[in-house]
Amino acid sequence: LRTHQWCFILFNVFLFHALLFGADLLEEYFLRSLPLSYTDAKALEIRERARRLHTDSLKTNLSYPVSSSALCSHQEVFLLVLVCSSPENRTRRNVIRQTWGNATAARGYTVLTLFALGKPASVTTQLEINEESQKHRDIIQGSFIDSPEMQTQKMLMSLEWTVIFCPHARYILKTDEMMFVGIPSLAGYLLTLRQPEDIYMGRVVHQGVPDRDPNSPGFVPIHQYSEEFYPDYCDGSAFVMSQDVARKVYVAAEEVPVSVPPDIFVGICAKKAGITPTPSSRFSGEKHISYNRCCYKFIFTSSNMKEDELFKDWEETSDGEDCSL
Repeated sequence: LRTHQWCFILFNVFLFHALLFGADLLEEYFLRSLPLSYTDAKALEIRERARRLHTDSLKTNLSYPVSSSALCSHQEVFLLVLVCSSPENRTRRNVIRQTWGNATAARGYTVLTLFALGKPASVTTQLEINEESQKHRDIIQGSFIDSPEMQTQKMLMSLEWTVIFCPHARYILKTDEMMFVGIPSLAGYLLTLRQPEDIYMGRVVHQGVPDRDPNSPGFVPIHQYSEEFYPDYCDGSAFVMSQDVARKVYVAAEEVPVSVPPDIFVGICAKKAGITPTPSSRFSGEKHISYNRCCYKFIFTSSNMKEDELFKDWEETSDGEDCSL
């Protein structure tokens, strides 16, 4: 090859890696150093109430049909993974338990994966959930009927349980049962964070528009949310928050209507508490990323994963073989 051809090849290699890693470098060293842009009196009040929150007094007023609180209350958990699951989807939960949900540690730090459910309409299904919980001890179940309209209630229940029964979890990953989660890569990234507070990170959605169609399942009346756009929020398929953010969102939730979708609900609460979501290109959002072993060892999540794909992808990405640049 001639000199100019070598230069062209090297330039393309450099450009590829600049695009691949540049976004994360920008997020880590520039965006995370920006000061909070929302620090009014109300936000400061919420942050102070969250700091003073006494969880022991709240436990007596709570009742969960199924709860795995004993797993979490007295241990230091680095990453708590809460998987929102449908009560009837036991098969999918078992697949997750055998693949990425099987990780109990990352780089020597404890990882705990639990499933958040509502109540099924069927008594038979509830009996099966009781049996499943006794066997695996990894289910949290709310007292509401699980339905598309109650997903925000499920999100609120998950936050409440985390704040009250798992107060020592440093980071919380909320995700869905259709996701692939790269636990090693996510934990490795979280360990590099210089500021472990006010972390609310995922695939950020900008200028989301409220659904004003009365015939739509996602209808949000203007009297419940009057703004033209939603505040920036992390796509609900997967996002990470630090323990202090979970507490702040839990406190702010008292003033936010549960009629908005669950991910937007968290975004509104976060804004009220003066927290700005941090974008990360390593969360896929609702998109499915075509499989590549080294890509999947680098990203945090990919959506819409079939069960046979989960087994294959987890096995290949869990081997000890590293990927070169």
